[in-house]
Amino acid sequence: MKIKAKTQGQETALITGAASGIGYELACIFAANNYNLVLIDRNELRLLEIAINFKRKFDIFVTTIVKDLSISTAPSEIFSELQKANVEVDVLVNNAGFGTYGLFNETNLGSELEMLQVNLVCLTHLTKLFLKEMVKKGKGKILNVSSAAAFQPGPLMAVYFATKAYVLSFSEAIANELENTGVTVTVLCPGSTVSAFHERTGMVDSKLLKGQKMMDAKTVAQMGYDALMGGKTIVIPGLVNKIFAKVVGFFPRNLVTKVVRRMQEND
Repeated sequence: MKIKAKTQGQETALITGAASGIGYELACIFAANNYNLVLIDRNELRLLEIAINFKRKFDIFVTTIVKDLSISTAPSEIFSELQKANVEVDVLVNNAGFGTYGLFNETNLGSELEMLQVNLVCLTHLTKLFLKEMVKKGKGKILNVSSAAAFQPGPLMAVYFATKAYVLSFSEAIANELENTGVTVTVLCPGSTVSAFHERTGMVDSKLLKGQKMMDAKTVAQMGYDALMGGKTIVIPGLVNKIFAKVVGFFPRNLVTKVVRRMQEND
């Protein structure tokens, strides 16, 4: 579905997981900065609500695509649909992702395979498809949303932490490859952020979250946007998260893993 406004001259940003949290806040920021939007999420009603609201507030085009990114064909379907509609994507924001919580031998395999598809495979697939067009044009920006979890192993969220480590490594590598092409890649690595993420994963009672003041999604999104516009490769919101990401490499790996395990455990 498309909600159209008055003019077509702006650049276009595609955002996955746009219905809530950091993805929604990024959509608000891009809209306020005069970008046309392609918003992707499974929540059709929420996407429609956002599109109508943005039409009232901003002079932009909003294209909504309802898609389950855990399905392997989703990225190629999105790319094909936009090609047929002659929509060129100038900024790709791979924000969609989710986690699971618990001992790996007890967690649900189906959920983890879907997580791998959304957090890792879909992100890579979309980047491959849209990056080729950006390089041809000699301009473009990609924002991949990783996590502060990317910098160490994560017992009780083993697969989630591993997917975010992949996103960080992948983003840094292609950012280097793309130097002098006019295309930049930024990876956003937020720590615990106010959202529905923790309730969905079942870790609201973990020591990590008890008494912690989490950053709000709007602040995290703005930091990601600013870093993207500035061509910065890595952005880690929050002083504590930055310090932890820096110092973790100075300690024995097994010690870091044990500390993270304690932080992840429920009381």
